[in-house]
Parts: sequence; C-alpha cells; structure tokens
Amino acid sequence: MSLASRLVERVLRLPPPITRDLVVERDLEVPMPDGTVLLADRWAPRTGGKGLPTALMRSPYGRRGVLALGSVRPLAERGYQVLVQSVRGGFGSGGTFDPMRQERTDGLATLDWLVAQPWCGESVVLFGTSYLGYVQWAVADSLPPQVKAMIPHMTESALTLEFLRKDGMSLQTPFGWGYMVAKQERPFAMVRQPLELKKLRSALDTLPLADADVAALGHRSDYLQAILSHDADDPYWAAADHRDRVTATTVPVSSVAGWYDIFLPGQLRDFRALQEAGLPARLTVGPWTHTSPDNTVFTEALGFGLAHARGEEPPERAPVRLFVTGEERWRDFESWPPKGYEPRRFHLQPGGALATATPEPSAPDAYRYDPGDPTPAVGGVAMPPGAGRVDNTGLEARADVLTYTTPVLEADVEVIGEVHAEIHFRSSLQHADVFVRLCDVDSKGRSTNVCDGLTTLTRADEVTLASVRLWPTAHRFERGHRIRVQVSSGAFPRYARNPGTGEPLATAVELRVADQEVRHDPEHPSAVILPVEAVDRPA
Repeated sequence: MSLASRLVERVLRLPPPITRDLVVERDLEVPMPDGTVLLADRWAPRTGGKGLPTALMRSPYGRRGVLALGSVRPLAERGYQVLVQSVRGGFGSGGTFDPMRQERTDGLATLDWLVAQPWCGESVVLFGTSYLGYVQWAVADSLPPQVKAMIPHMTESALTLEFLRKDGMSLQTPFGWGYMVAKQERPFAMVRQPLELKKLRSALDTLPLADADVAALGHRSDYLQAILSHDADDPYWAAADHRDRVTATTVPVSSVAGWYDIFLPGQLRDFRALQEAGLPARLTVGPWTHTSPDNTVFTEALGFGLAHARGEEPPERAPVRLFVTGEERWRDFESWPPKGYEPRRFHLQPGGALATATPEPSAPDAYRYDPGDPTPAVGGVAMPPGAGRVDNTGLEARADVLTYTTPVLEADVEVIGEVHAEIHFRSSLQHADVFVRLCDVDSKGRSTNVCDGLTTLTRADEVTLASVRLWPTAHRFERGHRIRVQVSSGAFPRYARNPGTGEPLATAVELRVADQEVRHDPEHPSAVILPVEAVDRPA
C-alpha cells in the first residue's frame, strides 16, 4: 500500500480492508444511445470480485488520481467492486461536456450497460459526492431492480440552481467550479491550483462580469456565459432540475450533508420530500464544508449501502443524525426539521442590542455600501480554503457592517431548523442587497459565524421588508455567550456585488455607492426568527 493510501485511511479513519489485492480494468467502453462512447474503470478484488455489489460513480473529474485514491480504492478494498465512469466530454469520454444538462440520458444508458455485464452481480449502489451525487438524482425515478440504495453526499437534485437565483446570485461557487473544470485536464493541474485560485480571485473583480471568463481562462466559456445569462427560472436549466424525481425513487436513500456545505438547503429539501412521502431515507449532517474530509459517507457506504445490497437491514439508528455545533455533539432526531423547536423573534434594537422584546421608538441605523470596496465574504459557505466557522472580529469592525447583540445568556439557547430574517430596509438606490449573518459571541468576545444568507431588492429606495433566508442550522448558544446578528449589503465574492444600477450583472460596469438604512421601531420590527428550544442542562 502506498504512503498516500495510508494517509487517506488515517485521515478518514476507515475500518480495516478486506483485501489490498485489487485488479483494475481500465478504459471500458460504455456506448450511449447517440453512439457516443464513455470510458469507465472497474476496480475489484483480484479474487472473488465478480458478483460483488457494484458501487457506481459517474464523475466529471476523471477516474484516477484523487478520486481513485480517496473514494474508489477504499470501497474496492472493503466489500465492493467499483465502476467509475468519466461523464460525457471529459477524460477520454466522447462528446461535449455540457454541465448538469446531459446526465439523465447518459446515466440511464450506463445503468443498462452495467447490469448487463457478467461481473455485475445482482446489486448496485449509487455513490458519490457533489456532482457524483447529483447524477444519482438524475436517474432516481427510473432505476433498474439491481439498484438497491443511493448515497448522495454533499449534493442536491437541482445542482447550481440555488446559486443562480434572481434574488441573490452567487458568484464564487458557480464561477469557480466552471473555471476549475475548464482547467482540470491541463498538465500539472493539481500542482498549479494555488496559483489558479489567485488568478480566479482576480478575475472575479473583472467588470463587466461577462469578460471574467476571458480574464481567467483566456477564452469564452459556454458554461460561464450560461450562468451569467440564464437565472434559475430560465428554461435553459430545465434538464438540470431533477427535483420532481426525488419522491419517485424506488430505493432507500442515505443523505450526508454539512452545515457549511454549498448545497445544504437543497439537500435538506430533498430529504424532507422523501420523508413526507413516507419513503425509506435517513440524513446525517455534520460540521463540514464542501471539501471537509469525513468518514461518514464511507460509514454509510459500508453499513447502509452494503446491507441493502445484500438484502439485510442496516444498523439501526434514528432517521436524522445532526452534529449540534456549540454543543459539539452528535444528536439523533426523528425528522427534519425536528419537532419541539418553535420560531422566536429576536428583534434588532437601538444601540446595537438584540432582544425578544418589541423595539422602542428609535431612529434607523445607517451605513454606506460601496461596491468598489465591497463587504467581503469571511468564512461561511464556500468551496475554497477558509470556509466554515471563523473569527468575525475583522469583518464586524468594518463601517459597512451593523451588529446587534443580546445580553449575556443566562441559559443555553438551542436553535435547530430553518432560520430567516425580516429586515425593514431602505436604500438611497432602487437596487440593493441585504446580507444577514447569525453569530455566536463567546465569553472572550470572539464572534463566530453560525449561518447566513442574502436577498436582492429591486425597490429598495422605498422602505421594504427584506425577507432573508439563512442557511439552516443546529447550534447551541451556551450560557455565558451572546447571540449576534450582522446586517450588511454583501459578501463578495461569495455573492456577486450589487452595482446599484439595475443593470444585468453580466454587463454592468458602473458601480454606485449606496446609503443604507435599517429600521427597528414598533412599526418596523426588524428581527431574526430562530427555531428555539431553550435548555439549561447540567454539564
């Protein structure tokens, strides 16, 4: 076993392998209905591999390297044979890569081919992270009987559409991903990654954004132009939206998600749909970002997946297992969102206070937002390094960030479920964004982000009630801590900066400074609404 393989096993805390002796059949040709040929590799134990349950992984990131080391080999050494396929248009597979919009037809054809192979056996498990999880949903309503389970990890059934909302367009994630896949087959791509991240960050400052792909890649990118030209409601993305297939799936599903993952809201939506339909499903949400290493998905592959593949019952556990941050402990629940957590309004108050009481009459708070020096994204939901929970001290010191904080808590306050805010807002410009972040301030004054969200307003020059959906969470604010809410007008480059002109983001070049107001009085009771169960459990 290589040093790299030993390191992977140590980081992921994997159970001992059944075998180290594997055979790899490379470049198997899988024909598609239109005559295009996609390539796949089959990994299996050298002895006894034929007929083992097959884990199917369909990837836009190649079949070897990191994927083989970190996912394929561990499964093939622990009870599976694995078929890993390069999707259309990449790493030797024929055709043209058209992200998200081509995976249903190709996925169904791959399954038909797979179950006809003499080595396949009688059981298939769909497995994979991010795009490799999304392609599972693309075929979920038309699975052959050999498929026994799905294990989608850090993904959802309408991949990227959350980022392309009219009321809050993300920038860094869809643009960064498009840039990455455009460069990934170039020589030394992994070695050059730190340099490429710097180049990407510089490209995101480009105006107009329609030229950012040229700044980053040196040429136009069909995908990057598409995300700038077609919002989430555009028919262009219809083939990428598989939400209607979720409740038509015929196999048990184990979803593994992260509180700081880019796809969390959609993944929880998918799970809730499965649960409300009475379908066999379970959910695990940990304290992870999109790229955090964790072994839970392998635990589910080896426990949940192999059990169903063998016609057995998986180890018993609650339908929902959540890591409660703040408490820093795993807890089991019967549903998402859990019962027993009721919405409580924490109102913004004069003087930067936050309390459940209705605010007293007061003047609005004001700040100036300059898209030429946009409020930065700090930690939180993102793919690059630095995502997740971070110290917000520097961010909160900025003049364009307002903060509202409770007194020191006399008892623990547990928040589990969906979080949103209602901010009475007015701008000097018609077009503006409202970003809200929930933070936990510890006894030493360190403010750490819990969850956040952004919405875009198009009549912001009138007093407007901005409804902001924050990321869901499971967090305990401990006694002695304080709850804090930030309000600002951006988190760049996670979200595209609002130029204030109303021009399309792709073509806008003028940036207008805006004077913003946040109101908090009896007629304008701005608040964050938290699903709360107050607890004061002994240590």
